Amino acid sequence: MKENFPIPQNESERLFHLSSLDVDYTSLNDSLKDLNRLAAKVAGTEISLVNLIDAYTQWTVGSHGLDLQQMSREESVCQYTIMGDQGFEVPDLSTDERFNKNFYVDDPLALRYYFGLPLQDNGVNIGALCVMDTSLKTLSPEKVELLKIIGDEIVNRIKFYHRLENMQHRLNDANQNSKKVAHDIRGPLAGIIGLSEMISQQGNSANVAEVMEFIKMIHSGSKSLLDLADEILSQSDLEKPIGENELNLIALKNKLLQLYQPQATHKKILLSVVINEQQKNVIFSKHKVLQVIGNLVSNAIKFTPEKGKVSVVLDLISTTDQTLLDISVTDTGIGIAPYRIEQILSGSAESTIGTGDEKGYGFGLPLVKHLCESLGGKLTIESTAGAGTTFHAQLIQQPI
Repeated sequence: MKENFPIPQNESERLFHLSSLDVDYTSLNDSLKDLNRLAAKVAGTEISLVNLIDAYTQWTVGSHGLDLQQMSREESVCQYTIMGDQGFEVPDLSTDERFNKNFYVDDPLALRYYFGLPLQDNGVNIGALCVMDTSLKTLSPEKVELLKIIGDEIVNRIKFYHRLENMQHRLNDANQNSKKVAHDIRGPLAGIIGLSEMISQQGNSANVAEVMEFIKMIHSGSKSLLDLADEILSQSDLEKPIGENELNLIALKNKLLQLYQPQATHKKILLSVVINEQQKNVIFSKHKVLQVIGNLVSNAIKFTPEKGKVSVVLDLISTTDQTLLDISVTDTGIGIAPYRIEQILSGSAESTIGTGDEKGYGFGLPLVKHLCESLGGKLTIESTAGAGTTFHAQLIQQPI
């Protein structure tokens, strides 16, 4: 009998909100490093992680004490943390039947203690801040309150970078309204500094003296954000090398392999990414691109058996009035029946189990369809039962 993994009642809303933040799961670790160290120091644990959970995967976007990038959602402890509004504690992972068979409980990690807090934005839990240790621990109420403040600051950082990316996107489109941009940027910075002061006050009342040495790190992080904001405001020439909020086909290929090769390798699946070499250096916006392709690749890996193949083909197609990012994801998986394709495209598909018993959450492909349509594109699906599936998406892009 397969385990029933937890799914929040607002899962569809949760995933849509996470996708709206358009997080690049490879880009946040440096900006969250000070907060991860602070969380571990407050809790007195060896490890602190910031995890975001999408339809298929738990992505570690910030870490201290453990080099971890991702794991399947069904293996994670944080999937239970996002079910509620309070902290979720596991005193001993090795004695809890939900987790004691997972890799992080065995050597060499041999993790035992877990405490997680949901990271909430606009009423939905996008992920969790968790602290872990190889020894058994207990956290005082004062330390839990400090961790909550740190968790709020983490959400502020993520939202701040999202706003910066949106501002850069607007600047690339129009290069206008710089005074409004400056105002929008400095507001969140004031919030960051205010939260730093709150942490300082909480640290004193809780007698956590070690916390104070990390406050300077938060102020330093705020200064680096301000420098980034000033850099954006000073850009007048949009003819520039590829930036953090941009991609070309080469960069997109490398990022997809970095993100999804571990999933494919774990399941013994050959993942390939092919690009149109003639268009490889054309720069375009990163806006929502990774969210669309990532869900398609994760879904393909999930429904492809061991020793199968998942192939991604990327191209830029230029017409007289627009440029299309053309995406094809083809797998050698179990295929999709016609009625299931209709359900997926209508948003009424139910969860199914993958070829490796992976849990299906039922929201990934409807999310892709929504994202494609919100960007003025479309999603089509071609499949033969038992012979694989091809997902074809086109997104309107403006070369930069």
